[in-house]
Amino acid sequence: MDAFPDSPSARDAWIVGRRGPRNRLDPSKAYAQFIEIEPDELGSPTEIATVFLTNKECPWRCLMCDLWRNTLEISVPPGAVPGQISKAIQDLGPTGARPKTKRFLKLYNAGSFFDPHAIPTEDYPAIAALCAPFERVIVESHPALINARFDEFHPLVRSHRETKSQGPALEVALGLETVHPVARERLNKRVTLEQFRTAASSIVVSGAALRCFVLVAPPFLGGNDPVASAVDTAKFAFDCGASVVALIPTRGGNGAMEQLLRSGDWTPPTLAQLERTFDLTLDIRKTTASGDRVFVDTWDLERFSDCTACVPARKARLGRMNLYQRAEAPLPCVRCGR
Repeated sequence: MDAFPDSPSARDAWIVGRRGPRNRLDPSKAYAQFIEIEPDELGSPTEIATVFLTNKECPWRCLMCDLWRNTLEISVPPGAVPGQISKAIQDLGPTGARPKTKRFLKLYNAGSFFDPHAIPTEDYPAIAALCAPFERVIVESHPALINARFDEFHPLVRSHRETKSQGPALEVALGLETVHPVARERLNKRVTLEQFRTAASSIVVSGAALRCFVLVAPPFLGGNDPVASAVDTAKFAFDCGASVVALIPTRGGNGAMEQLLRSGDWTPPTLAQLERTFDLTLDIRKTTASGDRVFVDTWDLERFSDCTACVPARKARLGRMNLYQRAEAPLPCVRCGR
């Protein structure tokens, strides 16, 4: 009864059946916004206005996903998403009135920007106009939705951009997740590596930038080394033209992952594995195109370590490596003996 099913429809039901409640959201407001700092292609620290949009849940039911918690069960009306973006930008402060301006705008929507049930296509011109003060807008999408809607939105962003930057006006983040054949198929993402490569090529050929999400220690790896698997996945991402690889430790919390933990089909990553993956991926980045970057997700890092004494220093080390794109020597801990 509790075994993970073989058919996609049964997997959808299995995953949804283990969920908890959604968070209650206001469709007129983004559910979060904050400032991030990332280096750009030239290594300059770049202030990013990051906005998490409120919209309808993604139509895919990926096994590891918990983003559905901050989604709606119905589509938002036209005009709602531009209103969310406008208010969030206002709340984050001016984009050009201070020396350190927010050069990039990240619009993440817990799914796919090019899903018309999440982001109404009639809102594209208004959204592009709101993006005008920024050098670049970053959105996320399922690879299957790199289609005519991407082709419609990209020129709008380029034509509205007010800055004279020669870099890409649009960056699209795709979830590559893993190249491990069994794990990838069982994640329920329903996209092959060849389909991913085709979508990535469409993005890069158009002149947009490509960012790829890579999972560290996804379920169903069997006896395979999670570090080596993640590094192999990062290599594939760079081969597809990614200028950014974001390493994401696979987390529990959606009900399905807890079931896989109990059945022995998933082992959460350790902080040491995440650090090692980052170190090795920084090394392979040096052999790819100039400007390629690797970031590691440091949110809630404490859950991946049994030692509370060294986590703050280790998290700070990863933060510096994110910013400067240089490996640092590991930090020894007198308590855990790491």
